[in-house]
Amino acid sequence: MSRTKLFLGAIIMVLLLFVLTASSFKPEHSKAIIADPNPVKTLAEKREIKLYNIRQKALNDALTDYFNKAIASGDIVGAGVSIVSGDSVILSDGYGKRSFNGKETVDGETLFRLGSISKGFTGILAASLESEGKLHLDDKVADYLPNFHFGNQQNTRKIEVAHLLSHTTGTPYHSYTDLVEAGLPMSSISERFNKINPIAEPGSQYSYQNAMFSVAQEVMLKATGKDIQTLLTDKFFAPLGMNSVSMDHQTLMNTENIALPHIRRGHSFRTISPRDNYYNAIAAGGINANSTDMAKWMRFLLGHNPDVMSKDDMAQVFKPFIELKGHSKYYQKWPGHVKSGYGFGWRIHTIKENEKAAEETIWHHGGSVNNYRNEIALFPDSDLGICVLINGPSKLVKTVIPDLRAIVKSIYEQEIAIATSI
Repeated sequence: MSRTKLFLGAIIMVLLLFVLTASSFKPEHSKAIIADPNPVKTLAEKREIKLYNIRQKALNDALTDYFNKAIASGDIVGAGVSIVSGDSVILSDGYGKRSFNGKETVDGETLFRLGSISKGFTGILAASLESEGKLHLDDKVADYLPNFHFGNQQNTRKIEVAHLLSHTTGTPYHSYTDLVEAGLPMSSISERFNKINPIAEPGSQYSYQNAMFSVAQEVMLKATGKDIQTLLTDKFFAPLGMNSVSMDHQTLMNTENIALPHIRRGHSFRTISPRDNYYNAIAAGGINANSTDMAKWMRFLLGHNPDVMSKDDMAQVFKPFIELKGHSKYYQKWPGHVKSGYGFGWRIHTIKENEKAAEETIWHHGGSVNNYRNEIALFPDSDLGICVLINGPSKLVKTVIPDLRAIVKSIYEQEIAIATSI
């Protein structure tokens, strides 16, 4: 009996060993089959990489040629350029020099003053605060700033945050810009508008401002208890990784990689030192940044960082609040220009390439401060953004946006034949 049990036990052990061995056994070629990627996918990826490289080289060559011609003609000293397409930064680089008589070249990390491009940050900030219920664009300014008076009491009570951000308070053109440039604090300037007579009902007429626009930063301070530097940093610059951005003169001057401003001297340029004006009016013109961070900002504006702010919450900023009449402005002479309006810190243009083409929208603003001259434009229909920062006066700024848009379109919107065997 014991022999039978031993025999059966041995059989069971053999069977168990067989099962365990069989379950762990893998054919010698199975690993190769699993690791081998889909050959069709690999070919598609190779083609995509080759197409990307072809377009990147074409773009770099075209822009190098474009800006080298501008430098050779004496139109610019240097420029920082960023271009985003969808969620990708397709270019963030520089051309020319940081200073006319220097050797250092401009690159994607070179810092510039943005000037009035800063207004676009303020408009987006206001929309962000509205989405949080901290303030509303139709809130009355006087409810936040009891010492704010413009015209009679009835007129003062009509002025809303939206009017500040759209240049439609009825204030004469560039009122108190001299006080901003003199360095007076905005808290003081905001209380002096009682000495100015309105030229129009609030909301009815566009009249470009720096001082009145910057009253918005005082409203935001009262609404949140935080200054505009803190709000912009906490809501946008830190979460977007915009690490070069600053909003004061000292930080700018302590930066080694800075593009110095220039003035014309005959057919040449003279380098000058950056001034400390407009840092009291950050909302209108007090931000410094480089091309790398402007690319991150444009990618965000096109809706590719919804965790920071959604496109829906941004949308009202880019809706025309007031029509920009006339045809004399440089942007009104862009090819296919149909009409322009102003939203909250942004100009909104409609263009139509030809009679058969669909209308296209451009969100745009220029910036000019301390002899820096800049342009930013986003093409939401094409998911495209272009920013050009220039360290001197230049006529190039009048056409650089449509010029670069045409270059990008010729490279990225045309079919490129790639050999089937790569």
